[in-house]
Amino acid sequence: MKPLYERPDTLTHCLTHYCAGCGHGIVHRLLAEVIDELGIRGRTIGAAPVGCAVLAHQYLKVDMCEPAHGRTPEAIAAIKRVRPECVAFSYQGDGDLAAIGTAETLHVANRGEPITVFFVNNAVYGMTGGQMAPTTMLAQKTTTTPVGRNAGYHGHPMRVCELLATLDGPAYIERVALSSPDRIRDAKRAVRKGFLTQIERNAYALVEFLSPCPTYWRMSPLDALRFIEEEMTKIYPLGVFRDWETREA
Repeated sequence: MKPLYERPDTLTHCLTHYCAGCGHGIVHRLLAEVIDELGIRGRTIGAAPVGCAVLAHQYLKVDMCEPAHGRTPEAIAAIKRVRPECVAFSYQGDGDLAAIGTAETLHVANRGEPITVFFVNNAVYGMTGGQMAPTTMLAQKTTTTPVGRNAGYHGHPMRVCELLATLDGPAYIERVALSSPDRIRDAKRAVRKGFLTQIERNAYALVEFLSPCPTYWRMSPLDALRFIEEEMTKIYPLGVFRDWETREA
């Protein structure tokens, strides 16, 4: 009997360093599956910064680099310019992409650099101890907002897809979630579209994943998935914000 699922060739065989219930492992699997299906492993280059994704190179059998915190989009854009035949992607969390790397995120997208950005949004700084991130929601408790994020003091959550959709450079922007099998299937479709936007259109793409962080949300993995569906999607609605095929913007 043929197995329903097998390990993708691009996914390494190693123990995970991620916490139980973390969404990063799911995204790694999706990236590996799509890279295999598109047959692009030999010419794919990725970049992952400081953060929970700092060891992404251990899980994906592609060339990887580790730029300084926040500099990831510019670093991978530079690689793409030097090696335009390669498929170049960045793999970033919300702290890296929307805080210390905000300027790089905006300007790379505004220039329409032909890279693919995979943005894992778990609404918190995971690696450094669960502090408030730019995407932390109002009233959400973190180690630096123990009574909840307050708009008047801490500002409002940053909606990256909506922000980048105001720019002319991006060709494809979509937000997906990792909270159920159906959602994960949609996420894989978005990963494929993100890569194809670069390969077929030589254009910029960003895919945002609403991802669970049970450890710093102080929840069980199952409750974290419910939290995405019941709370996060209210603040971060799922869907396409820019699509070169349908001209949605």
